[in-house]
Amino acid sequence: MAEELHEREREIKAARGEIVDRNGVVLATNRTVCTISVIHSQIKDPQQTADMLSKELELDREDVLKKVEKVSSMEKIKTNVDKKTGDRIREYNLPGVKVDEDFKRYYPYDRLASRVLGFTGSDNQGIIGLEVKYEDVLKGTNGKILTVTDARGIELEGVAEDRIEPVAGNTLKTSLDYNIQSYCEQAAEKVLEEKQAEGVSVLLMNPQNGEIYAMVNVPEFNLNEPYRLNDKTEDQMTDEERQNRLNQMWRNRCINDTYEPGSTFKIITSAACLEEGVVSLDDTFSCPGYRIVEDRKIRCHKVGGHGTETFVQGIENSCNPVFMDIGLRLGSERFCDYFEQFGLMSLTNIDLPGEAGTIMHKREDIKAVELATMTFGQSFQITPIQMAVTVSSMVNGGRRVTPHLGVSVLDKKGKTVKTFKYGEKEGIVSEKTSETMQELLEKVVSEGSGKNAYLEGYSIGGKTATSQTLPRSAGKYISSFIGFAPADDPQILGMVIIHDPQGIYYGGTIAAPVLRDIYDNVLPYLGIEKK
Repeated sequence: MAEELHEREREIKAARGEIVDRNGVVLATNRTVCTISVIHSQIKDPQQTADMLSKELELDREDVLKKVEKVSSMEKIKTNVDKKTGDRIREYNLPGVKVDEDFKRYYPYDRLASRVLGFTGSDNQGIIGLEVKYEDVLKGTNGKILTVTDARGIELEGVAEDRIEPVAGNTLKTSLDYNIQSYCEQAAEKVLEEKQAEGVSVLLMNPQNGEIYAMVNVPEFNLNEPYRLNDKTEDQMTDEERQNRLNQMWRNRCINDTYEPGSTFKIITSAACLEEGVVSLDDTFSCPGYRIVEDRKIRCHKVGGHGTETFVQGIENSCNPVFMDIGLRLGSERFCDYFEQFGLMSLTNIDLPGEAGTIMHKREDIKAVELATMTFGQSFQITPIQMAVTVSSMVNGGRRVTPHLGVSVLDKKGKTVKTFKYGEKEGIVSEKTSETMQELLEKVVSEGSGKNAYLEGYSIGGKTATSQTLPRSAGKYISSFIGFAPADDPQILGMVIIHDPQGIYYGGTIAAPVLRDIYDNVLPYLGIEKK
């Protein structure tokens, strides 16, 4: 007990590990900051101490004096003080003033991939994103300084300080690519502004192994000021409203929010019907511009109808009646079976917190109208990441991959100490169905509704969508496009989602060109050759 009375502990913070992209570009690191504290029993001149600290730290003198005069073993005056100020305070050499170096998280690119990287709290613990998911990898172990004092709490001269050195956290290497992410953010911001949209999400991944190269949700927020709202409405808000707004701002739309996928889901309906053998490529259909299902008139986007068309043309034209017909052939029971077989009812298990699940009718509630609308991606909701992963399995030979950002853990010297492994599920669709889907979706871009995504010299497969959000009466739309390249051996799959664009809102008109522009830069960058 006597020993404990005479020993005083101060913590030395451990440096948090860095987060780097696939090429080693540092996306999250640390800055040295200082914590300024006072030890009451050692202070000789409280007035002089308060004067100096209030001046250097730009704090109210009365507040500082209260802390200086408070009888306690140690009082913190201010944390996160920049190192220059800390060094100046140290030079005054005033008794009882302690300057401890500490680390503050710093994001060199401010807004880049803000919802993916996440940020840390005042105790340097991860709060959202990769920062919280990989807390154990990044956090490190704090050290200690032990000092010996006399009965009055004054440090004894000549008794050495004991130090337990801190151990820094490890580095997390991710699959993100700084260049691709920056380029996608620029493209998303451009369309956000042009279409006065509420938000734009872009997702780029490798459909063969699930690595994510870019995940964008604009408007992004500044990671170095995560509690500052990214719009201009700071003023007239209660604390609760403000916290709700922050929570909204920190949400990652690609994984935390669901949406009605609309016509991009026709990829999945087509694959299920081909797999089941209820449709062949040269089956013919007639589209008068609508189908009557029970008591409903469900329309095609082309008011006058497409007339007679084959299944291939039905996909190129994104014709709703064709999909209602083949969905009816498949039936609701088998449709639900495929929904499960394709993995749509389970999570993708991406390594980010808060993934949302699919919102789907109960099997027994799916009657003719529900089935008809589900075939073209309405009346149920999924997340963008779920959509991207499911389409990947339709075009990569039938393997369901686990989408991920974490690649490996590196030590201080940059040596790999752990490589992450992710599960795969084979046989989602047959290789034959997968090849057919590649060909069909390549035709959608070269000849059909996705032609605005066509890029000279590349074969791109893809599908457009325009869906209405709930309630329908609000007249708000989501425009999207999913595209992959090269069509016959997909190395990259991208997705663009535009929330509530103003004016023209068709996915083929506004979302497809965004992905085309991204691919124009990204395909050569990834070394994908023109044909």
